[in-house]
Amino acid sequence: MATIAILIGSESDRNIADRSAKILDEAEMDYEIRVLSAHRNPIELDNYISGSDALVFIAIAGLSAALPGVIASRTKKPVIGVPVSSKLGGLDALLSIVQMPKGVPVACVGIDNGENAAHLALRILGKI
Repeated sequence: MATIAILIGSESDRNIADRSAKILDEAEMDYEIRVLSAHRNPIELDNYISGSDALVFIAIAGLSAALPGVIASRTKKPVIGVPVSSKLGGLDALLSIVQMPKGVPVACVGIDNGENAAHLALRILGKI
């Protein structure tokens, strides 16, 4: 069982996930990283979310950044969104993540800030 699930929309987001992983490794927290796109793998993503024992999800995505919101719409567990700078300097992804509808909350950290996503997950879990 991974306590924290780090989901990335595509392999190109791996470097941001690695930043989160470094912080979690230092805290000796268990996690797993999976590539699951809200657009390209919706059924696999649904299956992963419903079957996951993770207590917190970190969702890393650029462009339309649908991944964090899709995860939050399918679980009551905390979701932390990390916008990735791909187009428009990441502003498009940032706005997509912070504009969730009422009842579908997603925490959001700064653009490309995988480190703060990990720190926030640790705080949510009471580990720091």
